[in-house]
Amino acid sequence: MPTITLPSRCDRAAAEALLPEMVAALGSGVLHIDARECTQIGQVMLQLLVSARRTGDGANIQASPVLRDTARQFGLDAELFDEVAA
Repeated sequence: MPTITLPSRCDRAAAEALLPEMVAALGSGVLHIDARECTQIGQVMLQLLVSARRTGDGANIQASPVLRDTARQFGLDAELFDEVAA
């Protein structure tokens, strides 16, 4: 299972930098995304994560509290995570 680690600042520049790596990894089984160090996340990175979950074999995201809270605020927690906190 390929693994991609997200930087602490997940802005547009980070999404653009990670896009080729994600595209290359998305045909090799479930993609593991380590986002435990994420302290800031923007809309473009959220869109990239949703796309990764919907593409190929999908993606498993280990999220930081900031990512979980931001996803919840945008109504994307069920879309991004296998288990949604109550």
